[in-house]
Amino acid sequence: MFRFTKKEIRDLIISFIVIALGFTILYSNGDYSHIGLVFPVVMIGVGLGFIFHELGHKFVAMHYGYYAEYELWPTGLIIALASSFFGFIFAAPGAVVIYSQGMEEKTNGIISIAGPIVNIVLGLIFFLILGSLGDFIYTDVGAIVYLICVLGTRINFFLAAFNLLPIPPLDGSKVMAWSIPIWLVTFAIAALLVLFFGGIL
Repeated sequence: MFRFTKKEIRDLIISFIVIALGFTILYSNGDYSHIGLVFPVVMIGVGLGFIFHELGHKFVAMHYGYYAEYELWPTGLIIALASSFFGFIFAAPGAVVIYSQGMEEKTNGIISIAGPIVNIVLGLIFFLILGSLGDFIYTDVGAIVYLICVLGTRINFFLAAFNLLPIPPLDGSKVMAWSIPIWLVTFAIAALLVLFFGGIL
């Protein structure tokens, strides 16, 4: 059974708000006059991307029989928020901590790659929704949905590529330790998605 402690829920909520605020600042491009309007839109794309990324790690770890719980990283939250003012964001607000006496590199790699794969799938879902909007985007509600989908596509692909960087403690370092070919293919896909969809959206 998948269970969440009160502390874990609190950490997820705090991390979610800070990361959403960081991306809001990033996408505001120095103009914060509309931050109150941008923030709720970003929260949806970031919320799904961030929450489901971490849940991907948690559920796969628990599938393998491990107890796993998300814990925020206060320093990471500060870095994420501070970096957003400089045109980029270091999105490492916390991580799913897996309690084990030891774990095979393959198992650790599979658990680690689950989060980025979730982001890739979510990014594609947002893009498919975007492509199906048609003339609906010319309505007030449609314009909001369009913006949510654009940000959801970009942010999820970015989160996938960023987390697959082979730098400890990011997911990419654990995936690479398990299988360099699998890491290379997955990272290449995520990076190409960032470059391609960043250019057309």
